[in-house]
Amino acid sequence: MIEFVSLIAFLLIAFSIGTNDTSNAFGICIGCRVISLRKSAILLFFLVFLGLSFQGSGVIKTVGKDLVATNTEITAIALIISAAIVFTSNLRGIPVSTHQVIVGSLSGAGVAFGAQLNYETLAAIIISWILSPILAGFMAILLFILLEGATRGLSLLKVEKTIRVLLLSSGILISYNVGANEVATAIAPLVVIDAEFGLISVLSAATVSLGALALSRKIAETLCKGITSVDPKTGFSAHFGAGLSVYIFTLLGMPVSTTYSLVGGISALGFFKGVRTVKINKIREILLNWISAPLLAFFFGYTSSLFLLEL
Repeated sequence: MIEFVSLIAFLLIAFSIGTNDTSNAFGICIGCRVISLRKSAILLFFLVFLGLSFQGSGVIKTVGKDLVATNTEITAIALIISAAIVFTSNLRGIPVSTHQVIVGSLSGAGVAFGAQLNYETLAAIIISWILSPILAGFMAILLFILLEGATRGLSLLKVEKTIRVLLLSSGILISYNVGANEVATAIAPLVVIDAEFGLISVLSAATVSLGALALSRKIAETLCKGITSVDPKTGFSAHFGAGLSVYIFTLLGMPVSTTYSLVGGISALGFFKGVRTVKINKIREILLNWISAPLLAFFFGYTSSLFLLEL
């Protein structure tokens, strides 16, 4: 029974990833009318499945085996709490990292159950959380400078067509990363119940697509309008910079956030173009969520586990 609960909780997480990370992948493309929401959800299904199948194993190992010695109870508690936190944040229109809440809730539940928590792995994950948006910001600025130089002197029509293609390619890269990193993180706790990986991969990709169709527009508004004005050049530079950053950390087996990498890229470009274009209050709100989400996940994971142990 508890294995079934874990599976349902995982599907809720996958749905939440869809509501959050389709905006990361295709939100700017949708805003610039490069692709429709429905088409992006279909494309997301295939790319998530490919990313998870080809390069998800490193992140799955880090979170599912190296971080904490999980059991079926820890898995169920962590996934249920994570789904609730991510889903609630999405309804508020605030970007939140699936990785942070899963790592936080897994750690909290693990400590309560007396499981061995690998603090070295936890420290490496936290450092990756800090470095990934910074790296995304530097890459975004570099790409913006290169793109400005490459398109100087070209007609506006040619520049627009080129950037539309580039935006779509960056969306494809981020969608692939959603499977290889975001969904891989959510699947990681399920390794303890020996779930069928092929079936879970298809189910997760389908559920991510459903989440995308249902609730991703509000997060897209925050990313495209809430931080700074995003024109096509800025959008591509932030997009591709975030995609490259997440891909690098995926190769290292580190669970990092596409959401915060993209926020890092957009924010860095906003400051680069002039601090007046950046909405500091929105960045402050996102940073507060960045700190509070894993702490709340740890707290609820810990207290919920203690409650169940006393029953």
